[in-house]
Amino acid sequence: MHRRTILRASGVALVGGLAGCGGSESTDTPTPAETDAGTLVEMNDGLNFEPAEVTVSVGDTVTWETVGSVAHSVTAYEDELPEDATYFASGGFDSESAARDNYPAEGSVGADETYENTFETAGEFPYFCIPHESGMKGTVVVE
Repeated sequence: MHRRTILRASGVALVGGLAGCGGSESTDTPTPAETDAGTLVEMNDGLNFEPAEVTVSVGDTVTWETVGSVAHSVTAYEDELPEDATYFASGGFDSESAARDNYPAEGSVGADETYENTFETAGEFPYFCIPHESGMKGTVVVE
């Protein structure tokens, strides 16, 4: 079985396993799928990160996967990162300007591809998709 299939199956199992549990309250905020590799955020053809905000612990890994046919990027807003945090972007860039300058030749996460980052510093990490920046933004909160 491919890793993507396992990740998707894990998310379905998690959601299915939670159905019927708890009270009658519902939420409009999707819960990220927890996998052996960490937290999964899907990038879809609706130009969204699903979920748009995830909360993880220091040392946790977040995996972004393009689940549609439209390519995306995961690009941190460099000036908004916590002090002493390591910059992150699909393509392995060390700065926001390098990520912007080299997209789409590098840093593009195509259909069924993934990008992952492990967060070693507490704080809020805002990020965006370069070609869809006007509406495709997300945040990783590290506690």
